[in-house]
Amino acid sequence: MTCQKFSVALLHWEFIYLTTAFNLAYPITPWRFKLSCMTPNTTYDFLLPTGISKNTSNLNEHNEAVVEDKLNSSSTYFSNLSSKTTFHCCFWSKEEKNCSVHADNTEGKAFISTVNSLVFQQIGANWNIQCWMKEDLKLFICYMESLFKNPFKTYDLKVHLLYVLPEVLDESPPVPQKGSFQIVQCNCSVHDSCECQVPVPTAKLNHTLLLYLKITSGGINFQSPLMSVQPINVVKPDPPLGLHMEITDAGNLKISWSSPTLVPFQLQYQVKYSENSSTNMRKADEIVSATSLLIDSVLPGSSYEVQVRGKRLDGPGIWGDWSTPLIFTTQDVIYFPPKILTSVGSNVSIHCIYKNENEIVSSKKIVWWLNLAEKIPASQYTVLGDRVSKVTFPNLNATRPRGKFTYDAVYCCNQQECHHRYAELYVIDVNINISCETDGYLTKMTCRWSTNAIQSLMGSTLQLRYHRSSLYCSDVPSIHPISEPKDCHLQRDGFYECIFQPIFLLSGYTMWIKINHSLGSLDSPPTCVVPDSVVKPLPPSSVKAEITVKIGLLKISWEKPVFPENNLKFQIRYGLNGKEVQWKIYEVYDAKSKSASVLVPDLCAVYAVQVRCQRLDGLGYWSNWSSPAYTVVMDIKVPTRGPEFWRIINEDTTKKERNVTLLWKPLMKNDSLCSVRKYVVKHHTSRNGTWSEDVGNHTKFTFLWTEQGHSVTVLAVNSIGASFVNFNLTFSWPVSKVNTVQSLSAYPLNSSCVLLSWTLSPSDYYLMYFVTEWKILNEDSEIKWLRIPPSVKKYYIHDHFIPIEKYQFSLYPVFMEGVGKPKIINSFTQDDIEKHQHDAGLYVIVPIIISSSILLLGTLLISHQRMKKLFWEDVPNPKNCSWAQGLNFQKRTDIL
Repeated sequence: MTCQKFSVALLHWEFIYLTTAFNLAYPITPWRFKLSCMTPNTTYDFLLPTGISKNTSNLNEHNEAVVEDKLNSSSTYFSNLSSKTTFHCCFWSKEEKNCSVHADNTEGKAFISTVNSLVFQQIGANWNIQCWMKEDLKLFICYMESLFKNPFKTYDLKVHLLYVLPEVLDESPPVPQKGSFQIVQCNCSVHDSCECQVPVPTAKLNHTLLLYLKITSGGINFQSPLMSVQPINVVKPDPPLGLHMEITDAGNLKISWSSPTLVPFQLQYQVKYSENSSTNMRKADEIVSATSLLIDSVLPGSSYEVQVRGKRLDGPGIWGDWSTPLIFTTQDVIYFPPKILTSVGSNVSIHCIYKNENEIVSSKKIVWWLNLAEKIPASQYTVLGDRVSKVTFPNLNATRPRGKFTYDAVYCCNQQECHHRYAELYVIDVNINISCETDGYLTKMTCRWSTNAIQSLMGSTLQLRYHRSSLYCSDVPSIHPISEPKDCHLQRDGFYECIFQPIFLLSGYTMWIKINHSLGSLDSPPTCVVPDSVVKPLPPSSVKAEITVKIGLLKISWEKPVFPENNLKFQIRYGLNGKEVQWKIYEVYDAKSKSASVLVPDLCAVYAVQVRCQRLDGLGYWSNWSSPAYTVVMDIKVPTRGPEFWRIINEDTTKKERNVTLLWKPLMKNDSLCSVRKYVVKHHTSRNGTWSEDVGNHTKFTFLWTEQGHSVTVLAVNSIGASFVNFNLTFSWPVSKVNTVQSLSAYPLNSSCVLLSWTLSPSDYYLMYFVTEWKILNEDSEIKWLRIPPSVKKYYIHDHFIPIEKYQFSLYPVFMEGVGKPKIINSFTQDDIEKHQHDAGLYVIVPIIISSSILLLGTLLISHQRMKKLFWEDVPNPKNCSWAQGLNFQKRTDIL
């Protein structure tokens, strides 16, 4: 019974202790605080001087001095403690002079005694503690470092952290039970220090975390008072990233960095930097909310060292660790900006500060050079104070690459002395032409642009950006502040191609090319496109081509494409089919027309035909040419005429018969229009009348001449009909004896031409034409013939003549009544041959004589020069003789 009462009392005491401890939990601060522990000696007499009450809650300065006098006895005191000794611990910081100690009075009730913190600091067990939430918001960390000043610190150290994190967010959470605390073992691998890590769910960052520490060292246990904290209030950011320094275009030193990406709130930054130069040394510490800081009055040859750390801007937080120091040294000549990227036609300025032998050169003494080859006129200089000089370049032209250099070097010089450092000026032509085309189905728009104008700018990226207006384009396109990028792909022909799909036909698409580079960005002049105005229609379909029968025109027909619905004009190209078609163009402006007829010179050839279309108002593009259509060669009309023909007469004297063989050449296509199926010989005699004979495709026909007069006509027949215009030949025995040709001469001009000449006697018959025959004599060779007009008296025959052969020439007069008696010669005219031989010799001799004369003249000239040189070579110069010194050879001297 007594035991049960004791147990109930003990539980009651523990509950009271936890309740009291929770209500008085130490709030964790964003800065470091100390944990100090000492034994609960009831009198503290060993600590306090005589006459000082043990219930005193505050110690004055005299008491603190006395405590310091007791330091030497503290080491002995700790070494005599048993392992069961209980220590009283408290928290305090630099801002607090006292700390609260939990103790038990004689009645067993907990009470709080306030003791001067110096007592704990000097004779107790002390630790430095700092707690924070990592930037990733996943781990809560408490770091503790031992501050023992006695041999007690050499014992093994073990630390455990006990914590509880309520499930519900509440300003006054319920009192946790003693068994509800979770325990984590701290890592004490580092000498005299430990790190404790508590995982915190993201959803509980605003909850109150309760925790306390249990420390074991040398067999003695220490327990800290209860601590409380909201993890979100003690977030410690990581050091800023990407610390960078550069000289700005205005000549300031810009310090920039990147904000940590994991923190859920805005940060403030502390920047500490130092400047070291030959004329100035300074240190500064500034707090900013931006991720950059400008330092003015930058001088050449200066060194800057910078560090940055971050902390939550609004609300409580902990300063993060300092970034790694960054050192930046300015050059003896400072250009700002050191590099400029600009476009053709713009105006830019470059500033300079020049340091020479630890002295700043006066801005009035600075001159500027371009590529060390061209001095920039002084009219482009501007003096900005005693130190800064500025040069301005108006209306710039594109930079011409010089080998591997794609920029112009701008030098700032001290009169005639130039430093080897320079500013770089990049000027590029951003006039990029963007052309767009809407497909014939009106479903997508393809835009293309070339990079030839900016190939010299290495390291640049190009991006097409656009803004779509609701309807049409403005009169003057401009770059809209709200735009979207468009993916474009480089094609084999060097053009970039972008596809817009779907499209709004009547919307205005304002486009430009953005050139991004480490030196900056440039925009090409914007262009605005309405998809409906750049349509490339589908080519016409069902294209057909034919040569019309009886009319003889090339007729082309087609079908209009379905889209677009606008009125269209058409363009036809046609030409003779072959490897290289020589196209001719014919345009049709009638939007309703679906066919056209064209006059062509050759009706019997194969023509290739293609058709394309475009909007009648001229907007958009011509479509592609349609697939070619070809005409088919077919008979268009009856042959324009029958063939020319001649006859060969073989007479049989024994039978008194004459066989006549007709000869003709096949008709060409332009005469047959366009083919000949057969030839028909039509006869007419006074006795037998008229009859016809089908010869087929043969070009020779023989018949028997039995009557005194016999007329024949040869007709050409195609699928349309027989020729209307034909040649007639009449055979008459009486007329065949008419001798009209008096003389005939044949003059060979060369191996391919012979001149025929003849004379005629008067005749009563009507002469229609002549026919001449020629063949190699004494050979059964083919007879060649041709028709000669009746009005000429000489004619050139073109053929291949062999000089050593003898030829027979015959000339027949052809009358309307019949063929007269021919004039026949069996060789060329003899006197003409001799004449030509004489002329040929003359032609040979004259060039020989001329060439010999020229050669003889050249020889005489060369001989003259050589003789002159040989003659005067041994003659001394009289001026070199001693007796001739002082004589004037230009003056005439009389000889006595």
